[in-house]
Amino acid sequence: MENWGAVMVDLVDMAEEFQAMNLQEKINARAQFTACSNYECEDCGEDIPDQRRAIGGVTCCIKCQFSFEAKQKHFRR
Repeated sequence: MENWGAVMVDLVDMAEEFQAMNLQEKINARAQFTACSNYECEDCGEDIPDQRRAIGGVTCCIKCQFSFEAKQKHFRR
């Protein structure tokens, strides 16, 4: 039982390392969205709101994107 404290410290260290790696992955993924967004939806031609365009690389309005993702759920491999 004397090593119990050392085991807990190791677990905490591993959890902190995992959190740091997870955060860095999310930061790196966010940096990849540097493409310009469309002003109009490629599917329906409606204007894409500025809030959605701020994401970067957006090509469809939220309605068309939702429809696309709903269809994709049925065709997973």
